[in-house]
Amino acid sequence: MSAVPEDEAVSFPLTPLSEKALAGIDWHGGWFDGWREQGQLVQAQILSGATVAQALNAHGCAPVSFVPQSGLPPGMAYEQFIFERGAVPTRDNLHDFFNGLCWMRFPETKQRLNQLQAAEIAAAGVTALRGPVRDALTVFDENAAFLLAPPPLWQALEARDWQRLFVELRPLWKQAQLVLFGHALLEKLVYARKPITAHVYRTQPAIDSIAELDAWVAGDLSAVKLAGKPFTPLPVLGVPGWWPGNEDFSFYDDALVFRPPSQPKNQKNLGPWPAIFHTEKLDLG
Repeated sequence: MSAVPEDEAVSFPLTPLSEKALAGIDWHGGWFDGWREQGQLVQAQILSGATVAQALNAHGCAPVSFVPQSGLPPGMAYEQFIFERGAVPTRDNLHDFFNGLCWMRFPETKQRLNQLQAAEIAAAGVTALRGPVRDALTVFDENAAFLLAPPPLWQALEARDWQRLFVELRPLWKQAQLVLFGHALLEKLVYARKPITAHVYRTQPAIDSIAELDAWVAGDLSAVKLAGKPFTPLPVLGVPGWWPGNEDFSFYDDALVFRPPSQPKNQKNLGPWPAIFHTEKLDLG
């Protein structure tokens, strides 16, 4: 059912560039696993004339509603508005399209991020400099990914030992999953390029579903942890099976993308390695 009243003229709400980008999304990329079904439903509704907010609301599976950007009062912080009103100001563009999908797929994590943002705003107000916690929250919201992988892959990633991670340990990727979260990251991958890099957040690997992952991450997030910048960079097109070019291992020789470590190995301490790793991949639905 269309989200646009029958007595209103149907016109595409996005700018020409966004319209082209939305219509041209190639959902076959491995990075869209788990996003594909819901994304295509919302995409089809927008292409039929609904605004992004209308199309997202029509699916009714997010803990918030979506309202036009014009609903955000002048001078009010975006995150504070969401916290107080339970509504997300939404523009008719690709960025906010993916943000809405993220609210649907990771409702608990998105709510936790918003709670932490609101707490920081309540404590310090809205200033030109957001501070380390709000900076980390923004990085997480825009560009995070979750890697569920055997410990050797994690160790190679933290060491930025790209040859070991992607070449020597390549068979282990059959037991691993990179689950994307950040909506800006998803937006960038509409036009996939080699340098696109995720900020990977380490998660408990013994997880069996997206709902479980969502609940675990929401429970793990805290201002103290985020202030320590608990992220590890990962060029996402290096993931085996995600990009044809990485079948030629010289793909990983590009030091402008697969950069060497900027600090001594093992300097980060993200906690002990779990004793259990599930070899069965989680259900991305």
